[in-house]
Amino acid sequence: MAMAASSALQQPDRCRLLAPLRRRRHLLRMLPPPLLAPPRCRRGAVRFSSGDGGGKGGSAGAVERRSVPVPVPVPVPVPVAEENGRGDGGEGAEEVEVEVAVDGDGGKLELRWPPWEGLPERYRLMGATSLAFVICNMDKVNLSVAIIPMSHQYGWNSSTAGLVQSSFFWGYALSQLPGGWLAKLIGGRTVLKVGVLAWSLSTAVIPAVAGFMPGLVLSRILVGIGEGVSPSAATDLIARTIPIQERSRAVAVVFGGLSFGSVLGYLFAPPIIQNLGWESVFYIFGLLGVIWCIGFESIKELQSTDSEDILNIEQTSTGSNGLISSPVSFKSSDSSLEEMKDSIKDVPWREFFKSKAVWAMIYVHFCGSWGHYTCLSWLPTYFSEELDLNLTEAAWVSILPPLGSMIITAIAAPFADNLISSGVDTTKVRKICQTIAFLSPAAFMMLSSVDLGLPPWVIVAFLTSGLALSSFALAGLYCTHQDISREYASILLGITNTVGAVPGIVGVALTGYLVDTTHSWSMSLFAPSIFFYLTGTVVWLAFFSSEPQDFNKSALDSLTESNE
Repeated sequence: MAMAASSALQQPDRCRLLAPLRRRRHLLRMLPPPLLAPPRCRRGAVRFSSGDGGGKGGSAGAVERRSVPVPVPVPVPVPVAEENGRGDGGEGAEEVEVEVAVDGDGGKLELRWPPWEGLPERYRLMGATSLAFVICNMDKVNLSVAIIPMSHQYGWNSSTAGLVQSSFFWGYALSQLPGGWLAKLIGGRTVLKVGVLAWSLSTAVIPAVAGFMPGLVLSRILVGIGEGVSPSAATDLIARTIPIQERSRAVAVVFGGLSFGSVLGYLFAPPIIQNLGWESVFYIFGLLGVIWCIGFESIKELQSTDSEDILNIEQTSTGSNGLISSPVSFKSSDSSLEEMKDSIKDVPWREFFKSKAVWAMIYVHFCGSWGHYTCLSWLPTYFSEELDLNLTEAAWVSILPPLGSMIITAIAAPFADNLISSGVDTTKVRKICQTIAFLSPAAFMMLSSVDLGLPPWVIVAFLTSGLALSSFALAGLYCTHQDISREYASILLGITNTVGAVPGIVGVALTGYLVDTTHSWSMSLFAPSIFFYLTGTVVWLAFFSSEPQDFNKSALDSLTESNE
């Protein structure tokens, strides 16, 4: 019988794990998998066999087969058994043979639903946050496409259309610092949920107020406020949960959702508008955000049963692994008004603005946002008017830059993380990535703005390549807030993103005005972006450093010196 049981295990598509069990042995610890590559649990047949300790004459024990989830190929933790008084490796020691079914002729793979069940909490958080950013940019670019038929219906010129599109950034700029402070105070998860709900409902009411300009502008301001708190909320989550060696990939996955959202927005908005009217795109995209909020609530309930130590932000430094670099305090959402006021006073605002690195981040964020926001808002119109494409063609061509950004992001993130893991200085890595992110679009915009008699598809290829390579900023600027201060990462992003939202207000409206006055897309759209890309590169290389900074200690030293 034992021979039959043994022969049943001799199948090429199965793997066996044999582990002698002894009294008081610790359970095997399963090492955490690499970030963003969690193991897939497969249903395997587990066979337990035991002898009676009677030596060769003992009869074989009964064999039990049952289906259990077993991560492959991670070592399988097995329960401790009694050794029945035998020594190490004695004949009476019980053994367990674990047989795991894998893909093959004899194997059977059972799918689990929902697929995220059983994943570590940080994976679910990053996935849900990335999905929120997908919806975020879908609601941001829908107006870039709908503005064309809306302008025809209401008789808007380019200046008016620019005013409507720039109103989003008024709210976006106003919500940056409050979003960063709230993320630190009550946690990024709550802030993100409220932000998604706010921008989704505000998107859905746009058709009702489109004919009334103050109402339309107000609705877009509210969309901007909702979306404005999201980057700080995401930065707070990343800073609390992700080690520095994996941070570039986490930032790339979360903020890479923006590029994917732009692709989906440009892909689905034109057919929705042409078949159902421009109003329907706001209803549908707004509904997606409400659905996300409902789903996010269910994820939160699942997380309540998980170990909370992953998100324990009261931890202190554990060494050089980058998991926690400084103690981070966190007040619950039921803090009193007085505590909230005290928390604002506790933020070392003065020390932030004494740092050269922070000033470099502020200016570079401004420069990058100018090129990004003006192109995001005006590329569909540019392709429609300058390249003589219809609405669908212009929108679908506008997909190419964010689609290219997704590809480049998949390259830039591991590129940066691998350099850091191999010992390259973090500051040097951030400078390399940000320089690529700025010089690439500047060079390709120069080629596109010069009248070389190039066919339209070449100009599209130039702009796609340049804007795609600008995604290296996700491994450059957008990692630096967590690099220099985990505790104040969300507030630092709120500061830089506030200044970074100014190009959305000024640049988008100014581009429309310049188009009306100069009738030149090269002077209106490309020349200002090229200027800021080049000057931003110089400032970044000259003044930025990724060295962690203890702003609390600096503030305490300053206070001590003033008292003396």
